[in-house]
Amino acid sequence: MTRGLAAMRDTGFRWFFLSRAITMIAGSMSSIALAFAVLGIDNAPESLAIVLTVFTLSNVVFLIFGGVVADRLPRALVIQTCYVIDILSIGTTAALLFTGSATIPLLAALSAVNGAASAFVMPAMQGIIPQLTTPAHLQQANAMLSFVRSATTIGGPIIAGALVATAGPAWVMVIQAAAWIVAIVLLAMVRLPAPDPSESSFFRDLRTGWHEFWSRTWMWSICLAFMVMNAIHIGAWGVAGPYIAKNDPRLGITGWGWVLSAEGAGILLMTLLMMWLPLRRPLRWGMLAVSLLAVPLAVMGLYPQALVVAVAAFAAGAGVEVFNTGWNVTEMEQIPGDKLSRVASYDMLASFVAMPLGTLAFGWLIGHVDVSSLLVGSAVVYAVIALGTMLVPSVWRMGRIEGAVAR
Repeated sequence: MTRGLAAMRDTGFRWFFLSRAITMIAGSMSSIALAFAVLGIDNAPESLAIVLTVFTLSNVVFLIFGGVVADRLPRALVIQTCYVIDILSIGTTAALLFTGSATIPLLAALSAVNGAASAFVMPAMQGIIPQLTTPAHLQQANAMLSFVRSATTIGGPIIAGALVATAGPAWVMVIQAAAWIVAIVLLAMVRLPAPDPSESSFFRDLRTGWHEFWSRTWMWSICLAFMVMNAIHIGAWGVAGPYIAKNDPRLGITGWGWVLSAEGAGILLMTLLMMWLPLRRPLRWGMLAVSLLAVPLAVMGLYPQALVVAVAAFAAGAGVEVFNTGWNVTEMEQIPGDKLSRVASYDMLASFVAMPLGTLAFGWLIGHVDVSSLLVGSAVVYAVIALGTMLVPSVWRMGRIEGAVAR
C-alpha cells in the first residue's frame, strides 16, 4: 500500500474513515436542504439567519461540556449516541416538511438540538483519531479525512441542489438520517479499550482541560490569533465577497462561484500532497501557509477581477489545508490522549466564538467605510497576526515527535 494511504493499514481507522466519509457526504447535502426548507416556509433571509445562528450558539454553549464527556466515556459510543439524537431530530424535520407542519420556530429548535449534538461529536472525533492509528500515520489519516471533506464541499452542494429541485428538501433529510444509521453500524466495528474511570468531578475535569490548554503557549497563542483571523475570514469572505460580486461586474455572481470553487480545489489538491509530503515543522509551515489567505482579500479590494481572485483563492485554499493538517497532527501528538477531547473543545470554542461578531462587524462596516480600504486593511491585519505567531518560540520550533514521520 502506498505511503499516502498508510493509515488504512489500521483496521480501526478504516471503519472510522468509512463512517466519517458517509456522514460528511450526507452532511454536505443536508445544509443546503435545510436552507431551502427554511426559505420555502418563509422567503426571508432573517428566518434563515435565525435557524443558522441558533445552531452555532447551541454548538458554542455545549462545546466544552462535550470535550469533558468525550474524555470520560468511550468516544465511539459518544459519537454513536449523538448520531441517534441527530437521526431523531432530522427525522422529525423531514416529517414536519412532508406533512406541511414545519414552522421557523420548530426548525430553529431542531437546529439547536443538532448544534448541541455536534458539540459532543467534534471533540470526540478529534480525540479518537490518535487511538485508531499510529503516530507515523497521523498526518496521512488527517489528510485523508480532509480530502473527503473538501471533495464533498465541492460536489455535495451540486448533488443536494439537484435533489432539492427534483424531490424536495425532506427527502434529503431522509437520506441524511439513513446515512447516520449506516455510520452507527460502521462505528460499532471500531474496537477500543474503555477509558479509565474518572474519580474527579465533572467541573474538575473541565478545569484540568483548561490547564492543559493554557499551559501550552503554542496552543493558546495560535487560538487567540485565530479568534481574530476567523472573524476577518468569515466577515471578508462571507459578507464582503458576495457584496462585491453583486455590485462589481469585474467579479460578478458567476465569478464568485468560480472563486469559491478555486478555493475548494486548492484545499483538495493540498490534501493529496499532505498524504505524501511530511510536515516536519507543522506549526511553522502551517502559519506561514495560512497567511496566504490575505492575498485574495487584498486582491478583492484592489482589483476584483474574477480570474485573478480565483488564482489567489486557489493558493489560499492550499495554505489553509497545510495549516489544518499541521495543527491537527500537532494537537494529537502533543496533548495526552485522555485529555485531548477537552483541550480540543477549548480550541474549537476559541475558533468559533468570534465568527458571528465578524459577520456582524463587516455587515456594518461595509455600509460605513470604503469597501476596498476595508478589505486591504483586513488583509494586512490578517497577515500580520498569522505571521506574528511565528515569533512565539514554541510555534517556530515545534516539530514532530521522534519517529512519527512516515518514511
